[in-house]
Amino acid sequence: MPSAPPSIGADSTERRSGRTDEKTERRFNRAVKSVGKARAFVRAALPVDQFRHRIDDITLCVSELVTNAVRHGSPAGHLILVRVVVNEMLLRIEVHDAGENRPQLLSPTGDDQSGRGLFLVDAFADDWGITPRDGLGKVVWVTFKVSAPVSVAIPCPADHP
Repeated sequence: MPSAPPSIGADSTERRSGRTDEKTERRFNRAVKSVGKARAFVRAALPVDQFRHRIDDITLCVSELVTNAVRHGSPAGHLILVRVVVNEMLLRIEVHDAGENRPQLLSPTGDDQSGRGLFLVDAFADDWGITPRDGLGKVVWVTFKVSAPVSVAIPCPADHP
């Protein structure tokens, strides 16, 4: 994971302000329960009025990316970082993990029991991709375009149980 101040640990929130972007991020344990926590974190981090029409698409993509990180991406003992970046015309959500395996877009059939994660992300997000990180792992990201400028004042969400 990227280096963080000692006070930032699992299931913690950090807020960073940039010149043109507003960022908020949270680290999660590599556990199935982190998928729901990550969805709740992203919902709380977004300016609700400006993303109401896409919230289901956004949270579905978060679920799929964090599930992939928990199941296939992050090795035991490593945390998963979820970062929300909002600028005036774009929402970007990043899921960082320490795994070296790159997720692959599959074309599942109706009988397949798995393999739909990135297929759904590809269908619902405006764009997505995978980028390397410094050190271990990768970032899998999704973006959602907005039709009107967004207020970049993201509230720092409270920790969710």
